Amino acid sequence: MFGFRSHPRPRLVADRVYLRYPLLSDWRAWAELRDASRAFLTPWEPTWPPDALERNAFRRRLRRQYLEIEQDRGYPFFIFDLADNRLLGGVSLSNVRRGVTQAGTVGYWIGAEHACQGYMTEAVCAIVGFAFSGLKLHRVDAICIPDNRPSRRLLEHLGFEEEGRVRGALKINGAWRDHVSYAILRDDPASPVPRPRPVEAAAARQRV
Repeated sequence: MFGFRSHPRPRLVADRVYLRYPLLSDWRAWAELRDASRAFLTPWEPTWPPDALERNAFRRRLRRQYLEIEQDRGYPFFIFDLADNRLLGGVSLSNVRRGVTQAGTVGYWIGAEHACQGYMTEAVCAIVGFAFSGLKLHRVDAICIPDNRPSRRLLEHLGFEEEGRVRGALKINGAWRDHVSYAILRDDPASPVPRPRPVEAAAARQRV
């Protein structure tokens, strides 16, 4: 449909959640969860465009994301509850750099009703394991707004080390905000991040 190769569908499985690439059929669940969580997410995200939750905007998002997969530049995942397949949020590995760097940046969001229940900890564990074991990266970094204490606690719990403040790093909710930089290395001896269960390649190659 999008004019480029079909993709195998990796599936990352943790204790209570699983991760997979987003599909066009996820649009309604995604839009409803984002809409219900708007007030919760707004302080931590770039300003939403007027058509942010429309189906065509979601389709364009998928086009960009699948092009990034094609080019080994990014890997987006949705997070689902293993028990009932509910969409919980999203986690991605973006800005993948190869060559002498071998690094990527993790980002994440979760629906308001699912926050502070440990789901995101499992999801970030899974995608960091995927970055190290599946993509053979050396480093995964992350940035977050200094007063986003839940996000900072999550990263620190998983063994990310704080590396300093990045001034005016991102325009968040209409204002340029400083961020705190974190990173974890593949060979960090003190890292508690477990390797996820083996990536389960889908039996068939599908298109979005």
